[in-house]
Amino acid sequence: MAVSDEQIAFVTDLFSDLGPVTTRKMFGGLGIYAGDTIFAILMSDGSLKLKGAGNMPAAFEQAGWAPWTYTRKDGAASSMPYWTMPEDLLDDPDAACDWARRALADL
Repeated sequence: MAVSDEQIAFVTDLFSDLGPVTTRKMFGGLGIYAGDTIFAILMSDGSLKLKGAGNMPAAFEQAGWAPWTYTRKDGAASSMPYWTMPEDLLDDPDAACDWARRALADL
């Protein structure tokens, strides 16, 4: 299932206080960029994930965010440097942008 125009409008509105935010469809999901830096992805299932580098993985973990993990074809567990945003942040653009700014500072 590909992301919809409504979902694209939602994420660009959610992160509008960051300045110009652009998106790029990829792998059925959506990459979300501030300038040339991808800082978040919207998955085809509707979950929104912020990229974590530097100190951010520890901050996400401390706040109770779930890391993006998946099982490879060979059955091995793997992860990506993205963390699922809690649903309450999807209704709070100020808090969502605060977390995004923190994530961007470490990318």
